[in-house]
Formats: sequence, structure tokens, C-alpha cells
Amino acid sequence: MPIPKRAGELAAEFRIAGVLDFAESAAGLVRATVSLGAMTGELYLQGAQVTGWTPPGARPVIFTSPNSGFAPGKAIRGGIPIIFPWFGANGKFPAASQHGFARAAAWSLDEVTQGDGALTLRLSLAGDGDPFWPVPFRASFEVSFGATLAVRLGVQNLSPQAIEFEEALHTYFAVADVRAAAVTGLAGCEFIDKTDAMRRKRQPDAALVLTGETDSVYFNTPGRAVIADPGWRRRISIDKEGAGSTVVWNPWAEKAAAMADLGADAWLGMLCVESGNIAENAVRLAADSEHAMTTVIAVAAEA
Repeated sequence: MPIPKRAGELAAEFRIAGVLDFAESAAGLVRATVSLGAMTGELYLQGAQVTGWTPPGARPVIFTSPNSGFAPGKAIRGGIPIIFPWFGANGKFPAASQHGFARAAAWSLDEVTQGDGALTLRLSLAGDGDPFWPVPFRASFEVSFGATLAVRLGVQNLSPQAIEFEEALHTYFAVADVRAAAVTGLAGCEFIDKTDAMRRKRQPDAALVLTGETDSVYFNTPGRAVIADPGWRRRISIDKEGAGSTVVWNPWAEKAAAMADLGADAWLGMLCVESGNIAENAVRLAADSEHAMTTVIAVAAEA
């Protein structure tokens, strides 16, 4: 696996004056910072993790915890972590890291392009040596920062036989108050309630308003979910393709207080609505094939 490049090396290769630059956290994690007109964005190369996006004239849309350590090998709390190749705990190997290895891996920045009012970063991750998933593969991640935020995760199977994996774009959305926010687009869908002994339930037709700790995995969901954020008078639309599952998560007060990288009050300002392929929606990919899922996030004002 290639040695990760430092901020100075990446700046020499990819920097665009006034648009794209690179810096490092106190612990040495490299991040790309984007400024295009009135839009700003941020991405850490560890995990290829988007940690910020603010479209023109709007409040931040992506939540990232100020208490996250931003340290090598440690998952960043917030943004859009890439979950791969398993979701949650690894059922076969209890010692394996939660949510797979991709979100703490060193991804390579391969290409930067600018056009149509957006800046696009393309990154990749290749491997076959993980002790809990020794499969030859290549993952690609593409993010376009603009008036919308568009992300694409691709996985190519380089092995001679079919493989199976789970994946998710674990998006943390910033909201004025999670207790007032509402999620639509999941009506009638079956889900597993991980806060209620993994019981299988069906979502009512009414909008989903969280009233306590929520950790629900929905299956065979439609291509669009919408977050109504009345405190900030806006609607956040999440359009997905190639992703059969949707996850809704918030730890609520008691659990958040016990999470050092989140903090006692941060849960009020965040709501995770994640696109992915989990459990019965897991991807089975033939040899020498590629699967991709995409998510496009947009914001509209609401009177």
C-alpha cells in the first residue's frame, strides 16, 4: 500500500489558488478544504471522509463533532464516514473493527476537476490483506462540492469468485433541533429496531419524528428521503441510487454523554440518515464486476 502523501505534497500536485488547498490536523491528518464562490467544503483523506459542506447562502448541512480527535487510525465522529465491507459489528470476527476498515484507512487522492460550478475529488483504496476480509478489491470514492453535494462509492471485485459485502454512507446532517426535525420517504418500509432487541417493525405512514435514542435499519427503501428542519426553515433532500437500505440514527442524551468524541449536548444538532446496502440488501458482486451507489444532497428553503 502506498505511503500517504502529506499536505505539502498534495498542495504541490492539486492545489487550485483560492479554491482548493490542503492542511493537517494537530495529530497529522490531511484534509482538503474547498471554497468555490459562496460554497465551502472539507474532506479528510483518512477514510475519504467528507466533514463539511455549506452551500451558498445556507447554514452548514453536514455535522462534524468538534470533539472528534482527528487522529490517525481513529474514526472521525461526524461527516460522511464510508462504511465497508461490513456494517456494525462483524458477526464472524468479534475482534474486527466496528463498521469495517474503510473509514479509518488512508485513501489516495487521484484526480481533481473543476467545472459546472463544482469541484470534484476522486479517491481510491485498494487492498487484499485485511485479516478479517482478505479479498482483492478496489474502492473508488468521488465527491462533487457545489450547489448540491454528490457522492459516489464504487467497489470493484478483483477476485476470481463472487464476494458479498455491506456498505453505507453514514451521513451526519446538521439540524437546528433533532427533536423537531422530521424524516419522510420511509412510510411503509420494514425496519430492524436496534434499540428494541432487533425487532422487525414497519414504519407508519406519518413522518418519522425522533423522541428518543434511535437506531433503525430500513430495507428496500425508495430513492428519496427528506429531512424537514423547521428550526432553520429548510428541507434537506437525499436522493440515492444503488442503495437498498436507509439507516436513521441518533444516540440521544444519555448515550451521547458517554461518547467522548461527541459530547453531552451535540446530539441535539445532528441527525444521521444513511444510504447503504445492509443485511438482506447486502451486495453480492460477481468476479471482475463493479457495484456503485450514489447520493445527492440538496437544500431548499421552506417558509
